[in-house]
Amino acid sequence: LFVLSLCIACLLYLKYDSIFLSSPPPQAMYSTNRGTVGGFFLAGRSMVWWPIGASLFASNIGSGHFVGIAGTAAAGGIAIGGYEWNALIFVVVLGWLFVPIYIKAGVVTMPEYLKKRFGGKRIQVYLSVLSLILYIFTKISADIFSGAVFIQLAIGLNLYLAIIILLAITALYTITGGLAAVIYTDTLQTFIMVVGSFILMGFAFSEVGGYDAFMRRYMEAIPSNISYENTMINKECYTPRNDSFHIFRDAVTGDLPWPGLVFGLSILALWYWCTDQVIVQRCLSGKNMSHVKAGCIMCGYLKLLPMFIIVMPGMISRILYTDVVACVVPEVCQQYCGTAVGCTNVAYPKMVVELMPNGLRGLMLSVMLASLMSSLTSIFNSASTLFTMDIYTKIRSRPSEKELMLAGRAFMVLLIGISIAWVPVVQSAQSGQLFDYIQSVTSYLGPPIAAVFLLAVFCKRVNEQGAFWGLMVGLLTGLSRMIAEFAYGTGNCVTPSNCPFIICGIHYLYFAMILFGVSAIVILAVSFMTKPIPDVHLYRLCWSLRNSKEERIDLDADEEQDKADEKDEESVNEESKEEPGCFKKAYNWFCGLDQQKGPKLSKEEEEALKKKLTDTSEKPLWRNVVNINGIILLTVAVFCHAFFA
Repeated sequence: LFVLSLCIACLLYLKYDSIFLSSPPPQAMYSTNRGTVGGFFLAGRSMVWWPIGASLFASNIGSGHFVGIAGTAAAGGIAIGGYEWNALIFVVVLGWLFVPIYIKAGVVTMPEYLKKRFGGKRIQVYLSVLSLILYIFTKISADIFSGAVFIQLAIGLNLYLAIIILLAITALYTITGGLAAVIYTDTLQTFIMVVGSFILMGFAFSEVGGYDAFMRRYMEAIPSNISYENTMINKECYTPRNDSFHIFRDAVTGDLPWPGLVFGLSILALWYWCTDQVIVQRCLSGKNMSHVKAGCIMCGYLKLLPMFIIVMPGMISRILYTDVVACVVPEVCQQYCGTAVGCTNVAYPKMVVELMPNGLRGLMLSVMLASLMSSLTSIFNSASTLFTMDIYTKIRSRPSEKELMLAGRAFMVLLIGISIAWVPVVQSAQSGQLFDYIQSVTSYLGPPIAAVFLLAVFCKRVNEQGAFWGLMVGLLTGLSRMIAEFAYGTGNCVTPSNCPFIICGIHYLYFAMILFGVSAIVILAVSFMTKPIPDVHLYRLCWSLRNSKEERIDLDADEEQDKADEKDEESVNEESKEEPGCFKKAYNWFCGLDQQKGPKLSKEEEEALKKKLTDTSEKPLWRNVVNINGIILLTVAVFCHAFFA
């Protein structure tokens, strides 16, 4: 317990050390001017490549991966690793195709891009609200649940106490530090996660007897208790799959069919990696395009690791603790892990508690805390950005810079409150279905968004009416499947669901492909039947006009001008205000509102600053370096898929 406490204390010390003392981030709470929207939400566009790459990886690899993916691997083999390796391709798509458009558009959030691209408010508000719902009820839920599973198994700490403490610490440096603090802390936590996971992988393979023994013994990992109430359980429920060591599986009978893994998963990856606020926001903070691309490449290479440090250790846990991890009898499972339908979720935590020496056990707990916190910080910061820039500005049409900053931090506190209130629901969902639930929800809600962004960037003929009705048709189609499936229940191998085949029989990755196609057809059909958007509104907002030098007239230009005039008036009023007292100064410092106002920029200086923030030029040498590395990364991705196909 002493070593464990020491490890946690060191982690928290290093966490704050990374905010205040580390280099190159010289006082993240100062250097990126967290008292401005650009500083708090985009880290002042000053990030170099390695914190971007590490933060992309840490934001994606949360505790849900350690618990959920390792558990799925214990049940079904390495195919779940295809989710991780698919990202190698789409981080290149993100850095080379999408981010240049977003930067040239001069946007902070993804709904803001759609507003500039299509005009109007309904698409922007719809996407913001949908994204916040997905954050709260899938991402935050999964991370809290997964972290709680680990903490409960490891140290028996009260669930609510542990979660409240973790959320409070996470919120403290996110609210006070902004994106710079989040990114630099993610960088530290990435190092902790990778080192700790490698250590556990070494212990796991040593215990099981090497890779060859691992492949042989996994296929023999069958629980001893396979009957209850004089009923023999179906052999398929407890026997490892014959294709456990193949990524590509039968198109009809496979649990992750290969067409779904290649095409359906690519649609989900397009939505997650190229249009999700949490991911794109890190790239928008890069100091130039070469650093953004290099950060994407670094993230891609890091995404090679989960197959070896999460998936395979999860499978080894089934070998070492077969009766617990692979249990199929409801009463036995209830006894082992408190869940009747299966205990695969405890695969990774069980191995940490049982296999690691006392000192290293504390290190691995800090890894889980680090992954939980890194994911939550990313979600909190990005969700507050969405709320502040896309929803609050509709409630208050002309907010000051200070008001926007306070609104962002206040919403973050509200998110934490909702997260804690959601804990009982998450706790009751310990049925082993949470990871599948998250993947299916994204399959039902993500493809229409992916279709809109893809066509918005690469087809200038698409207009607001087409995009809106494509989103609406896609939403209704996805919700109809999702509501029906969860109304009937997903069931399990021992007690299958009664859901009709026409509704639930289609694999969710196949459904994602169908939903994407339907949404794209509606978007194109409605767009071609309605009036196109003139090119003057689309310069540098879509791929074919990305290099245009013409001046763009934004579809909401009049509204933006009114906001600018109002802010000028407020800045004049604020200058006349008296000096705040000591308490007020301390409050402003804590919330990042004490930044000294610089001299008012002239119109020419504002234009120069805007040009710098929307610049995507690269030095020829570094452009060639990152391009070559991008090609190498794609080659590695193809090789990995082929080797384990």
